[in-house]
Amino acid sequence: MQPAASIRVTVQLPVRLADGTDTLAQSYSFNGLADGKEHVALRLGKPGPIPVVRLHSECLTGDVFGSLRCDCGPQLQEALSVLNEEGGYLLYLRQEGRGIGLYSKLDAYRLQEQGRDTYAANLELGHGVDDRDYTAAAQMLKALGITRIELVTNNPDKKQQLEQLGIEVARCRLTGVHANQHNLAYLKAKIDRTGHLLRMDGSDKE
Repeated sequence: MQPAASIRVTVQLPVRLADGTDTLAQSYSFNGLADGKEHVALRLGKPGPIPVVRLHSECLTGDVFGSLRCDCGPQLQEALSVLNEEGGYLLYLRQEGRGIGLYSKLDAYRLQEQGRDTYAANLELGHGVDDRDYTAAAQMLKALGITRIELVTNNPDKKQQLEQLGIEVARCRLTGVHANQHNLAYLKAKIDRTGHLLRMDGSDKE
């Protein structure tokens, strides 16, 4: 059983949404997270008894620079809009490149340019298919008093890990498909290699 974490600081954070409107989020930092990283949570809107929750792994290239090689930036913006409308929590997790770090992710991009898919590139660099661990995410939710959620994800591993860590996932909600000419192979690899529930070409992969 993971040790308990606690809320460190709570701060009001004005946030600009994708449609250009502003909203006010409550941001939280934490003490005692298992991996020692500076993860944060944002509460938007008025969460219900089963809050909507998005675990979003940091992606500097997609979230900040608008890279089209992945779907991270659009997923983040979509999540913020949904959470603001319905009420819920965004957990922003410092797990760049599925947990391999920024420089290793750029190394993986180089291998992808040579023909590897995103997972094969990580493996060739000596990493796992997906090195992310959601222990800290479960600690954060429990510190916020949350043990039952509606999870916004296409990734079945997130649901499985959270449930093993004592968070009940009452239901999952898929994100949209944010496809472009640069990330089609990336999205296909997520479906084929790790069973992501992405709806491509109007079909449901569930």
